[in-house]
Amino acid sequence: MRHTINKKMAGWLTTGTMVVLAALSLVSFSEEVFAEEFEEPKGVVELFTSQGCRSCPPADRAFEQLVRQGDVVALSYHVDYWNYLGWADTLASPENTERQYAYSKAFGRSGVYTPQAILNGREHLKGTDAADIDRRLERLQAEGQGLVVPIRASRQDDHLSISVGAGQGKANVVVVYFRQHQTVEVLKGENVGQNLDYWHSVTDVQTVGMWEGKPLDLTLPAKRMGDEKSDGCAILLQAADDEGNPSHIVGATVMMETPKTL
Repeated sequence: MRHTINKKMAGWLTTGTMVVLAALSLVSFSEEVFAEEFEEPKGVVELFTSQGCRSCPPADRAFEQLVRQGDVVALSYHVDYWNYLGWADTLASPENTERQYAYSKAFGRSGVYTPQAILNGREHLKGTDAADIDRRLERLQAEGQGLVVPIRASRQDDHLSISVGAGQGKANVVVVYFRQHQTVEVLKGENVGQNLDYWHSVTDVQTVGMWEGKPLDLTLPAKRMGDEKSDGCAILLQAADDEGNPSHIVGATVMMETPKTL
């Protein structure tokens, strides 16, 4: 049984207009490093999860399967609204919760739930079935709702260079920082006694530019890569609805510091 929460239950939470991000599979770094390029990535999976949610470990394992698959963009957002159950999620942040609520508004929903997987910023489902998620991404791709705008990223010394190709429409350019892999021992709450593995857990999100359909080049400081909080970053293009809530994702890529062995 999945966990759900509505706005009344979580009135203490703030709602933000966060833009999303995403990630693909990776390569190791030399002096100059490049994000691996995919001609036809399947799409983007964003999992909203919590260490305090008893329904979430199966979704976290399904998410790991998608990471290992290597042909999808996979990011995991830990939310904080289940902390009251006795265990404060060590990877959660209010910003992750705000992002999920912004998606909820975009989908016309009155509340949120875990585990929730959002695909290409376009649809959502319970995130426990990797095969079902895979099939849905393939359907979205076949319908022209996949990642259609190429993105190339490279890092040399302290600079991160991002090149976005041409396409249609407008979208935000977002850099998402994450930890590749962590194991957490849960000492209290509904998952007490379990050692849980988490992949691609988001630590920070920054909007760095606006894309308007024409080729775009950006150069950013790369100092956040490889710090104590983040050893990977994803770059994605995501549109917003009329109220500024996250909408469809049209392009994505990822970079990592010394990728973990899967």
